[in-house]
Amino acid sequence: MSTVSSSTIVDSLNWRYATKVFDPSQKIPAEIWAALEESLVLTPSSFGLQPWKFIIIQDQALRESLVPHAWNQRQVADCSHLVVMTALRQMDDAHVDANIGRMVEVRGGTADALMGFRKMVTGFRAGAEQQGWLDTWAKLQVYIALGQFMMAASLVGVDTCPMEGFVAAEFDQILGLTGTPYTTAVLCPAGYRSADDKYAVLPKVRFAAADVIEHR
Repeated sequence: MSTVSSSTIVDSLNWRYATKVFDPSQKIPAEIWAALEESLVLTPSSFGLQPWKFIIIQDQALRESLVPHAWNQRQVADCSHLVVMTALRQMDDAHVDANIGRMVEVRGGTADALMGFRKMVTGFRAGAEQQGWLDTWAKLQVYIALGQFMMAASLVGVDTCPMEGFVAAEFDQILGLTGTPYTTAVLCPAGYRSADDKYAVLPKVRFAAADVIEHR
């Protein structure tokens, strides 16, 4: 496996910022976008349950219809690819069994050999549902995908903007998610920054490492 240098990682993260103005004329090349999609697929999750679905929107009319429900933020419409990250608000046995089926398909073995794992996972799910925090857990898992996607994008010179400023119910309605097990959790427009985006040149404001990292 080839690796990138430590300086490349730091340089990419310093270059990255929450892009406020995208250049709508610039589109992400297909081969780069394929790698970014794969970064979503490869996101780790608790128990490997992958409680999400990623909706990639390039249709311009559809994106324009979403702008009023994203606090009129133009990134939604002006980016190259809009990633709508959705989280499972309900998880049934079928989802758990589909995950186990995929494990058998990829790694071999039998579903029967994974019954202990299945019992553990379904027990977790039942407890989370009973206590009312399964949807919160699922949304937190989606944020792992968000971070991985933004990191991958920065390494290939693609700009992103994580967005929580939207009305989930309206997005769900427009995207046909209402009444499904999924709901819109977070948005991440991706593309290339506009030369007019003044935020691109502002220095990052972060607490000093000594204030946020503790060694023991």
